[in-house]
Amino acid sequence: MVASAADAPAPGRKRRFRDLLPRVLSALVLAPLALAALWYGFPWIDLLAAIAAPLMAGEWLRLSRGRLTVRVLGFVYIGAALLALLWLRHQPILGRETVLWLMVCVWATDIGAYFVGSSVGGAKLAPTISPGKTWSGLIGGMCWAAVASAAAGLLFGQGETWTLALIGAVLGVVSQLGDLMKSHAKRRAGVKDSGRLIPGHGGILDRVDGLIAVLVVVALARLAFGGQWPWA
Repeated sequence: MVASAADAPAPGRKRRFRDLLPRVLSALVLAPLALAALWYGFPWIDLLAAIAAPLMAGEWLRLSRGRLTVRVLGFVYIGAALLALLWLRHQPILGRETVLWLMVCVWATDIGAYFVGSSVGGAKLAPTISPGKTWSGLIGGMCWAAVASAAAGLLFGQGETWTLALIGAVLGVVSQLGDLMKSHAKRRAGVKDSGRLIPGHGGILDRVDGLIAVLVVVALARLAFGGQWPWA
């Protein structure tokens, strides 16, 4: 929902910050709706997932461009993320807190990487996939995610601060990998955005690519750790 951090355009600092305005305005409208659905849970979060599923699938159809193996894998990936969202949110203990924590980590990654990458610049992270991404942006996003993760743990009274900070930094990397995967798909499809649904943001996949990756990874980790990670 927030400006994708490492997608900052390469040419010119002025342009980078000018492009931020429509993204922020859209986020101010959409973020409260998403947070309200998350906060109140059933049936609102389920309704949000039901609405998002066909829209995201339609965007992936556009990006996959008839490549049947790629297309199927994308549908599985999107479906797994939505199921992970609902499964994590509907956990009887700390379900709401867990998903809020994940969203905070992803948003912190995006914001930190955007501003650090725009201000510091430097070596490109993946120039052939997403020329605007830099190593400084990745490190900045990881640091912001670490702080946000630790702060969320303190707010919810759960988890060890340093452990959560480390997990937050790792999730920052996962979020950026999700962003790069989508950027690669867009580059192969020859399009700038996955869709045009959100002014200044493109499509839904443009905004939740990092969150999709994080949801899948955290859900798998919770299953591996007996449903307790990261709060136990």
